[in-house]
Parts: sequence; C-alpha cells; structure tokens
Amino acid sequence: MSFYGVTDLWTYVVGAIGIILLPGPNSLYVLSVATARGVKAGYQGAFGVFVGDTILLLLTALGAASLLRSNPGLFLVVKYLGAAYLSWVGLNLIWAAIQKWNSNSADVAATPEAPANLQHPFKRALVISLLNPKAILFLLSFFVQFIDPTFETPAVPFLILSTIIMVFSALYLSALIFLGARLAQAFRARKRLTASLSSSVGGLFLWFGTKLATASLN
Repeated sequence: MSFYGVTDLWTYVVGAIGIILLPGPNSLYVLSVATARGVKAGYQGAFGVFVGDTILLLLTALGAASLLRSNPGLFLVVKYLGAAYLSWVGLNLIWAAIQKWNSNSADVAATPEAPANLQHPFKRALVISLLNPKAILFLLSFFVQFIDPTFETPAVPFLILSTIIMVFSALYLSALIFLGARLAQAFRARKRLTASLSSSVGGLFLWFGTKLATASLN
C-alpha cells in the first residue's frame, strides 16, 4: 500500500533523518562558514546546499542514477572531478589552519581573513552539494526505492519525498549555523584550537574525496 505513490513513508522518514545526520561535506562546510563568518554567511552556504540538492533531486527524477550506471565513463568523470574538488577544499582548509597556527600572537586581536574556500559560501556550497558523495552514492540509489512505479502521477511522490528531506536538511543546517556562531565566540581568541579544528575539517574533506574516488554505484 502506498501513500500518494510513496511505498513506505515511515521507513523513508527514518532513512532520511539518518542521511541528514550522517556527517558529510555539506554540513561540515556550512558549519565551517558559520564559525568563520557568522550566521548570515552560514545561511548563504545553506542556500547553496538547498539549490544543489534541488538540482540533484531533479536529476534523480529524470533518471540520473540509471544514466550513471549505464555509462561507466561518465561516472568516472563525475566521481574524479568531485574527488579532486573536495580534496582541494580540504587542502585549502589545512593550509589556512597551518598559517593560523604559525601566526604571531600579536595578531590575535586582528580580524583574520577567511580562507578562500569560505569567502563565497553560496558558490562553494553549491559545488560541494553537487559533488557530495552522500548524494551521488546513496541518495540517488535510496530515493527511488520509495517511488511506486505504477502510480499514475510520478511527480507527486517525488515532490513528497523531496519536501521531507529538504525540510529535515533546513532544520539541521540551521542548528549547525547557530552552533557555528556560538563556537566562533568561544574560539575567537584561541587561534591554535581554531586551527586544529580547521585542519580536522580539512582532513575530513580529504577523506570524502578519497571515498568518492574509490566508490562505485553498484
């Protein structure tokens, strides 16, 4: 029995919550932006994530998962470009952390310039969202399992499932943004602690890139 073309609504809800809560490049980037530049910049990054996720969901509705599976060469291009970009973001965060760690204590009172990856949060978050390995390797396969192929209007279940995951994402990213703003107040005068956290986030982005580069849709 389906709910407007959704085959198992509550299983999807539980799975969607798990997808959102599982740490990934989207959430870590928004948290990093909010910590470095405040709530407004954090929401700019979150909006980039929403636009990117909307594009991915539309591609899913148009059969992107099947296209990637049937074209191994295209999938290789997508995953290696994504892995390279995520790794580049990670290396930049690590480099900024090294510079902060080695800076003179006299600079503590000065307002530090945000790393290059955090200066255009909407654009960066949009690209990261489109190359998010969680979406490419999990959402594209998970999402379509809950669509009833016999339902006469396929757009309805796609809209229901998309709305659910976007609402959860908005709530979670909002919580991260305000958490990041609070962290910024706590870490403002603790440069080396901030640098350590930034390098840890950079390391996670390198891990995301490696995971994407070695992944398969099968």
